[in-house]
Amino acid sequence: MAGVLIALHAEAAVIWVGGMFFAYTILRPATGPMAGPDRLNLWRRNFKAFFAVVWAAIVVLLATGYGMIFGIMGGFAGAGLHIHLMQALGIAMMLLFFHLYFAPWKRLKRKLDAEDYQGAAADLGQIRRIVGTNLILGLITVSIGASGRYWG
Repeated sequence: MAGVLIALHAEAAVIWVGGMFFAYTILRPATGPMAGPDRLNLWRRNFKAFFAVVWAAIVVLLATGYGMIFGIMGGFAGAGLHIHLMQALGIAMMLLFFHLYFAPWKRLKRKLDAEDYQGAAADLGQIRRIVGTNLILGLITVSIGASGRYWG
């Protein structure tokens, strides 16, 4: 059972962090030359699909993470420092995502519906900053997850 939980946990993390990496380092520069409305609507379509995947990844990460902590490690006392760090960073990432989803993402959709492209661009800029922060936190978390069991 531990192997299945670890594999699902790692896959959910890779999907979320990998999606942010792609969006931030590949898709964002590629959309730069596009006209404002086209670029903003492309982001809207991509975010709609990606955010559904992120919600699923969060559910899997929480279920498998706490499943391992309580089902395999015997609770937080049995978890190493790296587990506690991953949990703290993961919760921070989730909170940032929840803010992104319920504030700037909601505003961006509303402004695009009203064809307020300047306002939507400002919201996209806020989303970009949050995704950039979450990408850094995600890469740190993945590094901790991959190396933590070898710390001592």
